[in-house]
Amino acid sequence: MKVLPQITIQTKLLKPNEYSRPQIKLKKVRGVVVHYTANPGTDAIDNRNYFNNLPEINQGKEKPTYASSHFVIGLTGQIVQCIPLEEIAYASKERNSDTISIECCHPDKTGEFNKATYQALSELVTYLCIQYDLEAEDVIRHYDVTGKLCPLYFVEHEDKWNQFRSEIENQLRN
Repeated sequence: MKVLPQITIQTKLLKPNEYSRPQIKLKKVRGVVVHYTANPGTDAIDNRNYFNNLPEINQGKEKPTYASSHFVIGLTGQIVQCIPLEEIAYASKERNSDTISIECCHPDKTGEFNKATYQALSELVTYLCIQYDLEAEDVIRHYDVTGKLCPLYFVEHEDKWNQFRSEIENQLRN
């Protein structure tokens, strides 16, 4: 049995609400979905707070926004947990019920993760794969579920996505 690697996770759970934390139980975890925030230069807490503030943001809206993620990784590699791993996040449409979602911050409009964010993503994905007995092939992009250009850099640079998954596979073998 593999030993879980040591990673630092800051837990800042969202307040239960219908728009970002509905407290619906997650079914068996069958994958990890990687996202990007599409908000260049923002950090983990900024994005976590956006999810938490959706009840206020949605007041009076005809079409409310439903959004969240289990984790947000910041520009310094900070990992913030927003949703308990037993609950769904509103991140990946029909895969919400069987995946863990990770939003990643990025410094500019290319969507490419900086070294700190990339390293933290690699460590968190490896951790989750070991915890849930997943393979590298179970790590997918938001794009693979919905066709949305997310995470943008990994959609536009398929070779970099394949390299990332190869790195995860190698870490899982060691």
